[in-house]
Amino acid sequence: MKSNQKFAAAAASLAAAALLASVSVTGAQAQSGAKEKCFGVALKGKNDCAAGPGTSCAGTSTANYQGNAWKYVAKGSCEKMGGSLAAKTGNAAPVPKKG
Repeated sequence: MKSNQKFAAAAASLAAAALLASVSVTGAQAQSGAKEKCFGVALKGKNDCAAGPGTSCAGTSTANYQGNAWKYVAKGSCEKMGGSLAAKTGNAAPVPKKG
């Protein structure tokens, strides 16, 4: 009977591992959707990377909506939310486009 319990435990562990693997693959697929760099929409310290001189990478923007700091957003949504596909000057808050 102990071997049956071990087999049941191993089967349950295997099923749980398979479930976790399928969840992480689904999440990775969602994140790998079409993305674009959107400048001027990141909050202070929340950029994805490359926030210009004096910064190194993710989380280094020094102001809200820093024009040379970017975040990955769904392709086609950047300009709709008031961001820019190219670095810009200043730290003006983005103005979403209507329509």
